Amino acid sequence: MSGKSNMSKRYTAEFKRDAIALVRSSPHRNVTEIARERGVSPEGLRSWVKQDRTDRGEEPTGALTTDEREELRRVRRELAEVEKANECLYPAYRTSAQP
Repeated sequence: MSGKSNMSKRYTAEFKRDAIALVRSSPHRNVTEIARERGVSPEGLRSWVKQDRTDRGEEPTGALTTDEREELRRVRRELAEVEKANECLYPAYRTSAQP
């Protein structure tokens, strides 16, 4: 069995900010090199940098900012709660509405 875990690591916002700042301030170095140095996956670091560009308005329109992603997540959670409540109430409504 391999020593790798199937669970993804969670990094602090500060760690991500520092890694993104290092990429932005080091145009002569590639992301893979910086990722290896910081102990993160190159794909993960690229994703953080891309999201940072979106948040700064440097990416094409259509990409969601971090705030928009959080709002979407919150609204979806609320919708799921409302749908669940409706599932519970609808049978009672149907029963009481029948003559």
